[in-house]
Amino acid sequence: MRPYLRYILILIAFVLLLALAASLEYFGIIWHNDLFAWPYQVKGLDVSHHQGDIDWHTVRAEHDFRFVFIKATEGQDFIDKRFKENWREAKKQGLLVGAYHFFSMQSLGARQADNFIRTVPKEPDSLPPVIDVEIHLNHDRRKVHRELLVLSQRLEQHYGQKPILYVTYDTYGQYIESSFPTHPIWIRDIKKFPTLDRNWLFWQYSNRGRIQGIDTYVDINAYHGELDEFLQRFTTVK
Repeated sequence: MRPYLRYILILIAFVLLLALAASLEYFGIIWHNDLFAWPYQVKGLDVSHHQGDIDWHTVRAEHDFRFVFIKATEGQDFIDKRFKENWREAKKQGLLVGAYHFFSMQSLGARQADNFIRTVPKEPDSLPPVIDVEIHLNHDRRKVHRELLVLSQRLEQHYGQKPILYVTYDTYGQYIESSFPTHPIWIRDIKKFPTLDRNWLFWQYSNRGRIQGIDTYVDINAYHGELDEFLQRFTTVK
């Protein structure tokens, strides 16, 4: 075979392999961040009504997930229609559960806290409440800080745990970094290993997970620590 033909064949094979890898990642069969998340023992999910009817028995039986954060509320009056079912069924399968609230600047922090507290039960061995901070970056920082602080304090007072703040790099830098230095951080980075200037507690490393028991894409997360530490921190029965 002539050398230039060999090179062309090698190039074609390489392009086909790249196309195959891209397709497998697009459909959630593989995910490049799995490599970076591999060292972490404790993995879990976050879900909402977008995942539809979840077969929690299959999720638990077929995968080694330890926890799930479930969307509960948004703003002052929105309640996720599948929250109660997901909370009940995930707990029934032995998963450690927590709830998250999608923060909004359209309503007062106190009213958002009331919505969450009315919706999410206060039960032993539940993960701390989560405040999802994915708002636009053009809000007044002082107003964001004021309403977010009221919401956080109300939730901490009621549930006895400091809320976790779910952030992107943008919202972290704009609203959280200098104003909430002691709150645990749940960082979204679906491209690479997290690069924050402080420790993170949870890391959302994939938004296109495909797992048995869920018919749609689902977010997958890692806990920053060992299993023993995770159980010691979040459960009373070790």
